[in-house]
Parts: sequence; C-alpha cells; structure tokens
Amino acid sequence: MLRSLFSGVAGLQNHQVRMDVVGNNIANVNTTGFKKGRVNFQDLLYQQMAGASKPNGDVGGVNPKEIGLGMSIASVDTIHTQGSLQTTGVMTDLAVQGNGFFVLKKGEQTMYTRAGDFGLDKDGKLVNPGSGLRVQGWLAKTVNGRDTLTTSGQLQDIIIPVGSKDPARATQKVDLACNLDKRTPEIPQGSGADSTEQGTWRIEEKLYDSFGQVHNLRVEFTRVAGQNNQWNAAVSVDPESKTATNTSVAIGQPATGQANSFLVEFDNRGLLQRVTDRQGANAPATGALDIGVSFDVQGATAQGGTPARQDFRLNLGTVGSATNTVTQFAERSSTKVFSQDGYAMGYLDNFKIDQTGGVTAVYSNGSNRSIGQVALASFTNPNGLEKIGETNFVQSNNSGMANVGPSGIAGKGKIVAGSLEMSNVDLAEQFTDMIVTQRGFQANSRTIQTADQILQELLALKR
Repeated sequence: MLRSLFSGVAGLQNHQVRMDVVGNNIANVNTTGFKKGRVNFQDLLYQQMAGASKPNGDVGGVNPKEIGLGMSIASVDTIHTQGSLQTTGVMTDLAVQGNGFFVLKKGEQTMYTRAGDFGLDKDGKLVNPGSGLRVQGWLAKTVNGRDTLTTSGQLQDIIIPVGSKDPARATQKVDLACNLDKRTPEIPQGSGADSTEQGTWRIEEKLYDSFGQVHNLRVEFTRVAGQNNQWNAAVSVDPESKTATNTSVAIGQPATGQANSFLVEFDNRGLLQRVTDRQGANAPATGALDIGVSFDVQGATAQGGTPARQDFRLNLGTVGSATNTVTQFAERSSTKVFSQDGYAMGYLDNFKIDQTGGVTAVYSNGSNRSIGQVALASFTNPNGLEKIGETNFVQSNNSGMANVGPSGIAGKGKIVAGSLEMSNVDLAEQFTDMIVTQRGFQANSRTIQTADQILQELLALKR
C-alpha cells in the first residue's frame, strides 16, 4: 500500500511537470521562432518479489514477479519541426526554410536562434533589436576594385552602411551588340553624300570618367566602298564639345596615335570575323574582339601639365557568334550598347537579402554591390541544444559542434527575406495533451486517496 502511495506521488509530480511544459508551449504560441517542448515518461525501477526460472524436465519456466515503484521523466525534448512563414515585407526580417540557425554574438559568447526579427542599430549593424545581439556572417572586401566575399574566414558582425558613398567609377569597358543592315547602300567615293543619311549608322552611349562626369561616346559605322562585308568605324568622345578630346583607337591598350577609326569585317554569314586598326594591327582571330580607345579628360591634368587621358575597351563581341555581338544581317540596323561599366558617385539608399543570405547594396547611381552574407549554423543533434531564453540556444555537450557556413550547403536551408518563422506550437495538439495530462493527474490523485482509505480500514480493524 505504501508503494502505491509513492507511485501516486510520482505520478502527480511528473504530470505537473508535463503540464508546465504544455503551459509554456501555449504561452509561446505566437513567439517568433519558438520550438515547442515535449515530455516523455518512463516507468521507474521495480521491486522483484521472485525471479524467473527456466523450464526443466518436470515443469515449464516461471516468469518473474515484479512490482513497479512509479514513473519518472525520461526526457523533455525540443521539437525542431518547421514553423510556418509569415510575410512581413520588412527586408531585415529573415526566416530559415529548412535546417539551420542564425548565429548571434554577445561579446565572446555565441548563441543560435531561429527568430529572425532583426533590425539595424545606429552603426548600421544587423542586430536583434530586443536584445542587441549582433547577427554574424561575412563582409565583402574590395580587392583591385572588385568586391570579394570569402565564406571560409572568421565570422564578423554584419554591417549595412546605409547612406554611405559609392565612389564614381570610370568606364573601362563598353560592349556593343548592334546590327548593321547588310542592305545599307555604299557611299560612292567623292559623291559628297551626307553620311548621316546614306551608308552610315550611328551609335551613342554615355561614358563616365573617374570624377563621375558624363561623356558622350559616338561610333559611326560606314560601309566601305567596293567591299561587301567591311565597315569603317569612327569613334569620338564628346564630339559636340568646344574643346577637342583627341580620341584615338588602336589594338592594344593604351591607344596611341592620331587615328580614331578602325575596320570591322564580317563573314558571309553576317557574323563578326576581324577587327583591324589604322596601323594595320589585327585583333586575335578567335574569342572576343575589342579595341582600345583613349581620350582627353577635361578638368584632369597629367604629369607635365598635359590633359589626363582615359582608356577603355570597346568590345564588339565574339568571333562567329550572334549573341551580344555586332552583326551584319539583312535587317534594319539597331542601336544597342549591351553594357558599360562606369557610373557616377552614389549613396546607399536600399539593400536586399537573397535566399543565400547575401546582402546586396543598391546605390542611387544604379550600381549594386555585394557587402556581406548572413551565416547559418547546423548541428548533428539540434535536440541537444540548451535553451537560454529570448528564443536563443547555446551549444551543449550533446549537440555537437556548430557547422557554420552559407545557406543551402551541408544540409542547411535557405533564407527567406521579408518573412518570419512563426512558433511551431499546434494549439489543438496542446489542448489535447492538456486533457490527457489532467486526466493522468486526477487518476494518480485517486490512487493516493484509495490507498489512504485502505490504510484507514486497517486502522479500523483494531476498533
């Protein structure tokens, strides 16, 4: 009878713990990134009244006689199932679709979370605004004018310098992709015909110098008399300027000399075949064909007091290709500059985060630059992580080491910007578990009451 009393007490205590976990789950039904808990029970040790015996020649085997001494809590698990995603439209709100945790720092302490309701502090650092914990990742570095991002280095605070300047970039390359109409008439030599109306096609595009000043690039293609597949290309920069820019073109860089034109030749299919400058030099017969262009930059002075020169490459495309390449088909001529890589100075006024966690700055001058990437951590046993409050976890002896890397690699999920992961608590499941827990608590209390009544009957025997 005393055993049943102690079994009932164990049942009451442990069902109360289970009720505590259910109550915590329900309290966090709307907590961003919360992962529900689950209590598992196990029976307690047994008192053996008689052991088992094996069969012999006279009788069969006898089973053991054991009386249980109640129950205990086997584990309190954290269930890391995926919570539903809620769109917020806030670009600093991040959610993980799949496995992985965001990495946060407080001094030298590292924490992990699924709650991605982040924001920027006054220094432009991406933080949890409720606790000030800093989101970790990698920052891009500018090497030889190019932004390089290495995800194998040490983690850093993610910084988004809103309002910072993007220096002007001088144009270094212009890609042409126009079509020159095969049917364009030739200009008879000595005819005095207006080249802007007959036998010529003009292309114009903006260029930028190192100050961010805009210049006008003009390329005029003219059919070569007596040649079916040859065009003369005359290049000029700021042709309307009162001060001559002394444009020169040549194979190689920098372009020297006085010539500002070159010869373009197509094959009988209308595809680019050869480029030759006025010094007779040919560009390579395979691959990309480009030619160097140089011009004077007004307002900039080189050593010796002469105007500074700016060099860039005029890329006509790939030999034998019709994709993003100058062509000669029997179709109306087109004015198309595929791209040019210069721009004026701008300010960072927006940013975006993609599903790899990459942070791209959008500047007012139209340029986009990679400035960082948010890191994710995964664990061999995420159930072994310890909860420390504020929807954060820390590594434990049984969670395994954190495997930190970009999203989408080594089993990590993808990052969804402008969304938050909601709690994975299912109210219907929790209410059902609450009913079962309540019934278990009541049943154990009845065990204690019944054992007490039996003891009272024993005491009444003396009377």
